[in-house]
Amino acid sequence: MATTTATAPKKSAPKAQAQGFTGIKSGLSVIICCAVVAVLIFLFVFGHASNFKGGAEALGASFSVFSDVESIEPDGIIGTVYKGGFVVPIIWTLCFSVIAFGIERFFAIRNAYGRTSLAKFVADIKAALKEGNLDKAQKICDAQRGSVANVVGATLKKYREVESNTELNKDQKIIAIQKELEEATALEMPMLQENLPIIGTITSLGTLAGLFGTVLGMIKSFAAMSAGDGGADSSALATGIAEALVNTASGIATGALAVIFYNYYTNKIDRLTFCLDEVGFSIVQTFSATH
Repeated sequence: MATTTATAPKKSAPKAQAQGFTGIKSGLSVIICCAVVAVLIFLFVFGHASNFKGGAEALGASFSVFSDVESIEPDGIIGTVYKGGFVVPIIWTLCFSVIAFGIERFFAIRNAYGRTSLAKFVADIKAALKEGNLDKAQKICDAQRGSVANVVGATLKKYREVESNTELNKDQKIIAIQKELEEATALEMPMLQENLPIIGTITSLGTLAGLFGTVLGMIKSFAAMSAGDGGADSSALATGIAEALVNTASGIATGALAVIFYNYYTNKIDRLTFCLDEVGFSIVQTFSATH
């Protein structure tokens, strides 16, 4: 005789807490978009004929980047930057990438901090733990959201689980709480450090690209000196030096911007980690003192 099993209503899985903006996963796509923007600005804005002496008449509506422009002199800093050659959009790509990743990290880390001040959140959690009110502490985490609140919430959940566990002794329960804190932190931290290594790499690449452009500009200057009969072509010499200095300035500015962003966000992540350690220590101390 066939037996039929009653279909009990399935319990719906608990709703995952909304994570909000956690960052851009594909850093390469951002760099490619920045490269496209840099090349377009380089060609159609800085390379416009109006930025060169007699460019509108000599070149007409369209011109070649690497041939026609070489035969005329720049009319101002924009034309000089354009004559810096292919190194210029490379440096701009790095600069635009730093700005893009800096903005992306700003929103990602701000979301990780949560809705209110991190210092206030830590103080409220510690006050709730001091009162022994775990429900209040959990409500504070639910209201705060963000990475810190997620880690603290997971640790409080483990706190409740081991509290009702009669098979573990006190030391084992404390170790279980500490392990949960470490695991939850390990899950959240990679999200905070996303794309920061790219910014750190551009710190060096920006300066090196600027140096490369400087060397190319100086090569043009020395070529102008050697080509002159008994003396250097002062115009070509000045243009080559200007190109070298423009590339140097662009590379240094890009490297400096990358250093500022990298150190700023690293400091923000360190502060967040310190707050996690502080709250985790308070949770463990509370359990140790009350059990």
